[in-house]
Amino acid sequence: MKKIGHVEIAVIGAGIIGIATAYYLCKKYRHKSVVLIDSRDTMSYTSAQSGDNYRNWWPSDVMTQFTNRSIDLMREIADQSSNVLKMKQSGYVLATRREDIGDLLESLNANYDKSYGLIRVHHDSFGKDYLNPLAQDWASTINGVDVISNKLLINRVFPQFSSEIENVLHIRNAGDISGQQMGEYMLQQIKPLGCSRIRGHVQSIERDAAYTLEIRNADGLVLLSADKIVNAAGPYVTDIASMLGIDLPIENVFQQKIAFEDHLSVVPRDQPFSIDIDQTTLSWSDEERAALTQDQNLNWLTKPIDGGIHCRPEGAGKWIKLGWAYNRQASIPDNNKQLIEDPHYNPYFPEIVIRGAAKLNPSLEPYITALPTTRAHYGGYYTMTEENWPLIGPLDQSGAFIAGAMSGFGSMSACAAGSLCADWVCQGELPEYAQALSLARYQDKELLAQLQQQNTGIL
Repeated sequence: MKKIGHVEIAVIGAGIIGIATAYYLCKKYRHKSVVLIDSRDTMSYTSAQSGDNYRNWWPSDVMTQFTNRSIDLMREIADQSSNVLKMKQSGYVLATRREDIGDLLESLNANYDKSYGLIRVHHDSFGKDYLNPLAQDWASTINGVDVISNKLLINRVFPQFSSEIENVLHIRNAGDISGQQMGEYMLQQIKPLGCSRIRGHVQSIERDAAYTLEIRNADGLVLLSADKIVNAAGPYVTDIASMLGIDLPIENVFQQKIAFEDHLSVVPRDQPFSIDIDQTTLSWSDEERAALTQDQNLNWLTKPIDGGIHCRPEGAGKWIKLGWAYNRQASIPDNNKQLIEDPHYNPYFPEIVIRGAAKLNPSLEPYITALPTTRAHYGGYYTMTEENWPLIGPLDQSGAFIAGAMSGFGSMSACAAGSLCADWVCQGELPEYAQALSLARYQDKELLAQLQQQNTGIL
């Protein structure tokens, strides 16, 4: 077995989280001996399935601080690179048919700074203080939330929405990026600083004075030693942790999306990332409903389903993207199989999500029976803890760290996750939310009790 050398830090996983961690190890802490290890091309597995959206709205102050930090770091990269990551601040729009949104306003007040002007409620139809959001670039200074509680104003700003919508929450410090472009930029920046890559599959890890990683690559089995390791293996973080004898409270939940050419032009190209947050029951004909009810694998489609259907324009053409993270069943990814072979991959998903999305935008209804042939149906894993917070920090006291459980927010939080992990590895100054996002939180009974009462923030 060939030994291929020694490095200071081995980062296992070359998705956006592993790349961001290596980026801040090299850029922030000037490490010149960092290696990224992955059997696949960079950014080619779950990172390639990202929705590429970002937001600073969360049901918890910790996650709000964490994503605010990540947005600030993304803006720094946008500023340095002439916005290579194509960052846009068009916002997130949360739409509901509920007239009483007291609980939503309470959540906003709990998690946004109490400074004047950050939560703006619009009751009149003029909306004179409502800034049209739809062309804002990454440098916008608009923050906070606009709550539109007038149906005439909703119809004027979002005429494509159903007339049943009573309230819209427009999260302003939110929008979309190109995660692929951001990851490629980071790789270009750190390659001349000494970051290298090994293409191979980590088979085992031994601990002694240093870590010894057994890696299978095209030449067979090779050995690499490292002073420290970072587990950024995405859906395989539990596999890597088990090589160290560590059991992580993480599971993988498969979620799907579709994208297709909107040849009917029913979704405005300047529409923000829009989410129907209401629980919904899909519309079926009597014949369809009867058939679904009799099928034990499909009868759930006749029952109420949690909200979270989202829609956004995609790219510069007429494409749109739809998603709905309704799956709650965990599955185990297989290194030897494609994502499309996950048991929860549902060939009926395109019709399901279009039926759901048409509840918010009725003009999508023609696509239910005539989905364009120019389309993509794909999926990826939400690698997540029960509370839907990431795990970033020490795995043990021997120089092993984790940057994982990034659920559906990997691209948007990659910068903050990579920076925070680098802080832990290099014993730098930690932000106040660092302990809460590490394994240490499971020793805090008060925090865990609070998390059990909170919404997980899955959208």
